[in-house]
Amino acid sequence: MDGRWEVYRPGERWTGGPDRQIRAVLGTDRGTAVGYRLPVVELLRTADERRIVGHLGPDLLGPDWDAVEAVRRLLAHPGRPVVEALLDQRNLAGIGNVYANELCFVAGVTPWTEVGELPHPDRLVERARQMLEANKLRPGHITTGDTRPGYQHWVYGRAGRPCPRCVTPVVAGRQGSPPRDRAVFWCPYCQRGPAPEVTAARPARGGAGRPPGR
Repeated sequence: MDGRWEVYRPGERWTGGPDRQIRAVLGTDRGTAVGYRLPVVELLRTADERRIVGHLGPDLLGPDWDAVEAVRRLLAHPGRPVVEALLDQRNLAGIGNVYANELCFVAGVTPWTEVGELPHPDRLVERARQMLEANKLRPGHITTGDTRPGYQHWVYGRAGRPCPRCVTPVVAGRQGSPPRDRAVFWCPYCQRGPAPEVTAARPARGGAGRPPGR
């Protein structure tokens, strides 16, 4: 989760940080990718790639994306919490914590719901691909389709703020065991399933907000 790649057009000034933070530069006639503050850089031959990444699941943005295989891997351990299953790159590669939380909201389930209890795992996988496709050429993670600050996510980072669907305050917590636990966010009204007990469990007065796409 450390470091950053910046891609520049030919002749464009590099602005990702001071030169001393550059760890790798990959260039072609079409552009240059500059790696800043990368903690580990390992070079290997293309023929050896599977030795390093062969255990990963289907790449959501890859040319050989296989939705059927991704669903099969997700359901291989049906008792696992859905947010953990989504974050496990051995199931499908590309989902981070923001997307995992947002996908739980879109599916209407809490992060602790067992993956085997998902009503439509194939739809969840398809929505994951749609989210990543929509964001692959822009910074950040806009999951609602609304680019305005404060409206870009359904629940992630919105603890204490109204759910965009029902205006119930969004709740935050931790899921998993330290040191591998993750921050999770959910709406206690819109998302069904197991979760720590919270006091706000019904929508506030004043009408509903915008419903999430399903």
